[in-house]
Amino acid sequence: MERFLILHVFGALLVTMAHGATNFDLAAKATNELGVDLHRQLATGDENLCISPYSIDSALAMTFAGADGETRSEMARVLHFPSGGDVPISFATLQNSLEQMSAKTAELAKESKKFGGPSEPITLNIANRLFAEKSYHFREAYLSLVKQNFGGAFEPLDFVADPAAATQRINKWVADQTRDRIRDLIPGGALDKTTRLVLANALYLKAPWASEFSQNATQPEPFFARGGASVDVPMMRKTDKNFGYAKHEGFTVVGVPYAGNELQFVILLPDDQSGLRALESKLSADVLASCAKLQKRDVDLYLPKFKLEPPTITLAKQFESLGMKTVFDQPKGSANFDKIAPRTPDDYLYISQIFHKTFIAVDEKGTEAAAATAVAMMAGTALRSPPPPPIEVKVDRPFVYAIQHVPSGVCLFLGRVTDPR
Repeated sequence: MERFLILHVFGALLVTMAHGATNFDLAAKATNELGVDLHRQLATGDENLCISPYSIDSALAMTFAGADGETRSEMARVLHFPSGGDVPISFATLQNSLEQMSAKTAELAKESKKFGGPSEPITLNIANRLFAEKSYHFREAYLSLVKQNFGGAFEPLDFVADPAAATQRINKWVADQTRDRIRDLIPGGALDKTTRLVLANALYLKAPWASEFSQNATQPEPFFARGGASVDVPMMRKTDKNFGYAKHEGFTVVGVPYAGNELQFVILLPDDQSGLRALESKLSADVLASCAKLQKRDVDLYLPKFKLEPPTITLAKQFESLGMKTVFDQPKGSANFDKIAPRTPDDYLYISQIFHKTFIAVDEKGTEAAAATAVAMMAGTALRSPPPPPIEVKVDRPFVYAIQHVPSGVCLFLGRVTDPR
């Protein structure tokens, strides 16, 4: 049996624009569905959380393209890929839309400088790569599909003779793609001489606000960390008529636009100090989709600065519990990735582990974020109303957040802040 690994890297990401009818809807909807599923799996304690649904789904979409039989059916169910949909084309369209957004803000920044507006564009880097055992035979049709739709270059490495050097090479690529925000994605010893393929996605985003928060307005304010005792944290403040706003039963949604207005930072704030669990129970792909259609309102927003740098997390158990079992060769001999490499009873690919690591920082100037995901494969055996005065929204208790591409509704990042310190 041969094993392979999926790596996912996400960095700071920027909103993209769509032109007319698009076919990124499949990728966007599936990504948000999976994001909510994983958030539920991972948000079990009272810790901060940051994942990149887009990075994870991109890496797994590359893997799905090589799956066959029951393994393909299982992945389609868990990843919310509809039967008959062209998954690679949809992800290619979504990636292109995101990259267009970044290019557009570079032009906006040039014009904006003349009038004292944001002079920094959104920096976005999306990269995919296949790191493959140089002596192993992969199907040319699969390599061509990944290159054409995901831009995933093929890089041969010598896992058999020197898995440690191969690990170093992959981690360096991830670090380079994420401006050094994601380091050591794959832990030492995670890859060995039976590793045949590592599918990696790296994403980096640095996005300035459409209108910066004044540093002079940032003051220490109480935040009810983990829904309990209050602690003083640096609290940013801004009143703006261009914030998105919606009131739901039990929680409030605020959207803060980044430069170009095609990317936004979404805050889902429970009404109650200890209401995070109740809010997370209502979280769904439909709720996230509705956040891309917020009404503009005059909002007086208090938002804590925060930076999250969680360690690498492994996602195999979460995906197994969601119903992806044969991909991990459970039961033994069941994994079917024949479209990646010819499968025989004694020599076939299966996923050994999925590694994911993120970084996010939110301050007065904007957001920087990064993520990486790696899949390792081994051989083995509301209604409108007149605008009221500014609505005060004080984010002083645990909340859910997302970085969302408005045209598609896709969430590049999703997580929770229980303690911004």
